[in-house]
Amino acid sequence: MAPLFFLPQQEAQTLAADAGHNFAQRFFTSTKARKGSDTRPKGTRNVSPSPSAQRKRMLQDIFAPTRVTATVGGREILLETGRLANQAQGAVWIQCGGTVVLVTVCSQPLDADRGFFPLTVDYAERMYASGRIPGNFFRREIGRPSDHETLISRLIDRPIRPLFPKKGLREEVQVLANVISADQENLADVLALSGASAAITLSPLPFAGPVAGGRVGRVDGQFVLNPTLAEIERSDVNIVFAATADALTMVEGEARFVPEEVIIAALEWGREQIQPLVQAQNELRRLAGKPKMDFTPPENDPVLEERVQELAKAHGLEAALRIPEKLNRKDARKEVKDKVLEVLQADPAWAENAEALASVPDILAEMEKSLVRARIVNEGTRIDGRDTRSVRPIQIMTGVLPRAHGSAIFRRGETKALVATTLGSASDEQRTDGLNGDVVRRFMLHYNFPPFCVGEVKPVRVSRREIGHGALAEKSLRPVLPPEADFPYTVRVVSETVESNGSSSMAAVCGGCLSLMDAGVPISAPVAGVAMGLIKEGEQYIVLTDILGDEDALGDMDFKIAGTAEGVTGIQMDIKISGLTTEIMRSAMQQAHEGRMHILAEMAKAIAEPRKELSPYAPQHAELFVNPEIIRLIIGPGGKNIKAITTATGASIDIEDSGRVSIFAPTAEALDKAKEMVAYYDQRPEIGRNYLAKVRKVIDIGAIVELLPNVEALVHVSQLDLNRVGQPGDVARLGEDMLVKVIEINGDRIRASRKAVLLEEQGQAWNPEERPARPARPERGDDRPGRGARPERGNKDRGGKSAGRGKRNDKGKN
Repeated sequence: MAPLFFLPQQEAQTLAADAGHNFAQRFFTSTKARKGSDTRPKGTRNVSPSPSAQRKRMLQDIFAPTRVTATVGGREILLETGRLANQAQGAVWIQCGGTVVLVTVCSQPLDADRGFFPLTVDYAERMYASGRIPGNFFRREIGRPSDHETLISRLIDRPIRPLFPKKGLREEVQVLANVISADQENLADVLALSGASAAITLSPLPFAGPVAGGRVGRVDGQFVLNPTLAEIERSDVNIVFAATADALTMVEGEARFVPEEVIIAALEWGREQIQPLVQAQNELRRLAGKPKMDFTPPENDPVLEERVQELAKAHGLEAALRIPEKLNRKDARKEVKDKVLEVLQADPAWAENAEALASVPDILAEMEKSLVRARIVNEGTRIDGRDTRSVRPIQIMTGVLPRAHGSAIFRRGETKALVATTLGSASDEQRTDGLNGDVVRRFMLHYNFPPFCVGEVKPVRVSRREIGHGALAEKSLRPVLPPEADFPYTVRVVSETVESNGSSSMAAVCGGCLSLMDAGVPISAPVAGVAMGLIKEGEQYIVLTDILGDEDALGDMDFKIAGTAEGVTGIQMDIKISGLTTEIMRSAMQQAHEGRMHILAEMAKAIAEPRKELSPYAPQHAELFVNPEIIRLIIGPGGKNIKAITTATGASIDIEDSGRVSIFAPTAEALDKAKEMVAYYDQRPEIGRNYLAKVRKVIDIGAIVELLPNVEALVHVSQLDLNRVGQPGDVARLGEDMLVKVIEINGDRIRASRKAVLLEEQGQAWNPEERPARPARPERGDDRPGRGARPERGNKDRGGKSAGRGKRNDKGKN
């Protein structure tokens, strides 16, 4: 019998057709259900299937997966399961055009409750997806994800994490999204988000989804769903979002000074457009979903809960939550918790109940959340005593780092960022591999969150959170940067969070803008950002401006909005409840606009516009335009000349094929020297000017010397010395230098004189009028003056045979 995968094509197609579209539904029926519905005769239930039946079943795995489609934004999106990764608890092939993402979810039980939900989401781009070989040394996808992959992993994680049970699910869950085909038109990030939701929806895990992802752009005033790369370039809005059937759950994106109302309209329009994708996931679940595992959320012991609340109130929990300062409030809360545990451990009713004692911190956390939210709803007063719309006090200092090109300290309440700007040359641009080709970045913003900023001891590393916050701040500031043609520097901003109590990413935006202006970067307008929170109790909701860290943890929303006075440039929203209505989002955007305008006014008091001059420690820049034909001379053989220039000056030099030369040097003196050395190769000789030339060739009538790179001149034997020279080699020696004066330029023919230099040294000035330049030679073909007619040639026939010459017997045989 032939091997399975080498069956004739006709037979394989026949078996696939026989399988039908209902196979996947039968394949995903639970083992328990299959056993209960086994209707085969008793004597045949344990008989192995025939070889042909086995072949047919295996072919069905490949040729007959379960498929559903949804038309979204004018494009068809395919969701498929059953073809690949059938040993995962959920697997989905999601495709749009030629872009395919394979998303899987697996879980395994935990031995003990870790106190948090261990969900891991990893997004990876396989270079073969777009026909590329990785550009790194290993020529393969290495283990550490790129920043781009990390950011998309966060995009997937943020909307799906809140849809799992908040506590009690003792499962470690891993979601993997691999891009296995990329058509460089349909982007994979939103497909991966929807595919992750679909895979979890198919799995036995409890999940309050599905959720679908989409991207909204606006091209020529019209909204576009899931725009292509070309459309994104023309769009003034680029926002990725996630939504359930009822409301938005996540937003992340950037805009070019777009009013808040446009952002709201874009998100509401996008949410409606992706509903077919939500419905398609439900249909796929109906056809091929696995039975959900039994899960009952754990409940606190009501007797213990009542006792803990009684003790917490008696020991001053409410008073502790009214302390404005973060660290003092933290210490007071810990003191209350310690006293409550101390009493319970001394109580015989609870002393031996380890599980009950372990639940006390959770009970206290729920109590704290309830007390803080009730105070805001009932009194309109927040933890630090502010009302719901006030921004914390702001302090700003600029120019705080002596050698940085630009720097600032931005303080808002107990959050403080030290931000520095560094200017570099084109060689400092960041170049990274990507599915759509190499990505070049001339602006980078890096956000650091060291453990000391919150008084903790942790390993120092760059976390996903730091990469995500830095990317948001970078998006927010990028629209105000000058175009490369006007400001060719590479710009890097680093925000060091030195103290944190909420909204440190927005401190990076404000501090980053201030440091850019301090560095003299000519930004088009100042940018500020603010984080908004939400308290929602039933139908009542309250929006909070400039939230604290505790308000982020106890609230229902983290909504970050950055922009100029003209409009929004960056936005990020995470929802901890089922979703966000348009009414709530409009209130949050309006309140955020008020807060942003207040912050911009405070920033203007410190520095109203970019400084007119760059820092003296910043690289000095100049541009030259040279003849493109001499670029090879500037570079030299093997880069010899350009290396000599950079070594001598410390400059960075970038040369374009058009002849544009961009020079970055560490000092003004180095810049002048580099310009002079580059310009040396693009000089034109001038009559009457002296040049230290090198003898390149000695001939009978004189010497050929090189005046300038690729420019040669003839020094006639009569111009080699004051006295008569018998042999040119007596004066001109090959390879030696000779000081000469240019005395004639006739097109490309140049004559020079050593004699004129020697006369000058004796005090006799050389006068070019004493030797007039030769007239240009006339073009051949017309009558040439001065030679007259040549009648002896007459009008002889100059054809095939020489007329009138007769035979020339001296040239050999007739």
